[in-house]
Amino acid sequence: MLQRIITFFERYSFGVCTYLGERFNISIAKIRLFFIYSSFLAVGFPLIFYFFAGIVLDFRNYIKRSRTRAADM
Repeated sequence: MLQRIITFFERYSFGVCTYLGERFNISIAKIRLFFIYSSFLAVGFPLIFYFFAGIVLDFRNYIKRSRTRAADM
């Protein structure tokens, strides 16, 4: 049951922690814990950053896909 919940969040989340972990070569679990703990301390500001970064990353992926489709034509 717990594994299904973890898989759901990893599949449908924006991938911000994964992107930051790969970009800065930091453990993804540490980045996730940072977001969790800092959201308690900063009253949700890191969640706003997370959603904003997720939207930006999603937009970047959308642009990359549309460029590859245009190049294939």
